[in-house]
Amino acid sequence: MSSSTTVRTARRRTLRVAAAALTAAAALALTACSGSDATGTKSAGQTDTGTAAAESSGAGSAAGTQGSDAKAGPGGKAGAAGKQSGGSHAATAKTTSPARTQPLADGSKAEIYELGAQHYRAKIVSRGSVLATLETKGHDDGLDANDMFVTLTLDGQVHSWMGGGHQGPGTFKLAGGWTAKVTKVGELRYRAQILGNEGSVDATLETDQHDVGLDANGVYIVLSAGGVISAHE
Repeated sequence: MSSSTTVRTARRRTLRVAAAALTAAAALALTACSGSDATGTKSAGQTDTGTAAAESSGAGSAAGTQGSDAKAGPGGKAGAAGKQSGGSHAATAKTTSPARTQPLADGSKAEIYELGAQHYRAKIVSRGSVLATLETKGHDDGLDANDMFVTLTLDGQVHSWMGGGHQGPGTFKLAGGWTAKVTKVGELRYRAQILGNEGSVDATLETDQHDVGLDANGVYIVLSAGGVISAHE
C-alpha cells in the first residue's frame, strides 16, 4: 500500500469517526431535548395537577367554610340567620301567646298581646270564642261591645265598663268633667270633639266604620261607629 493510499484510508476513517461522533452527538442532543420535553411535560402535568389539587382544595375549603358557616354558632353567618330565625320565633311566640289576660265588666276576658313598642292587641274572648279585637298602632283603641265599653291604651292597659252611653249627634257631659260634641259626618262615621272646661277642643275622636277610644288623662272614652259615646274614670 502506497503512502497516498494510507493517507486516504486514514482520512476516510477520520471522517467516519467524525460522522459517527456527530451522529452520536445529535442523538444525545435529541435525547436530551426529548427528555427535557418529557420532563417539561411531566412538570407541567405536575403543576396542573398541583393547581387542580389546590383549586379543588380551595373549593373544598370554600365548601368547608360554607359548611362551617352553616353549622356555625352565634359567630357564623348561620348563627346570624339563626338569630334572625330566633327573633322571628320570639315575635311569633309573642303574637301567639298573650302577655296576660284580664277579666272584663261583662264576665268575658281580654287576652293582651304585645306586638312592639306601643303596639298591643287585645282579643275579647267569651266561652272560647273571639268576639272582637282591639289594636293600638300609634293611638289608643276602643270598642262598644253591646253596651260594654272597652279601651286599649298605647301602654297595653285595658279598661272596661258597662253602660253610660249617649247617642249622638249632640253635646254631652262626660265623666271627669269633659264635654263631648258629637256630629255625624258620614255613613257609620261620627266625630266627637272633647272639650275642656273653657270650651277648648282638647282631643278629637272620629270613627270610620269602626269604633275608637281614647285615654284622656285617666278618663277613658269610647265613640262607636253608630255615634254612641261613653266615658269612665
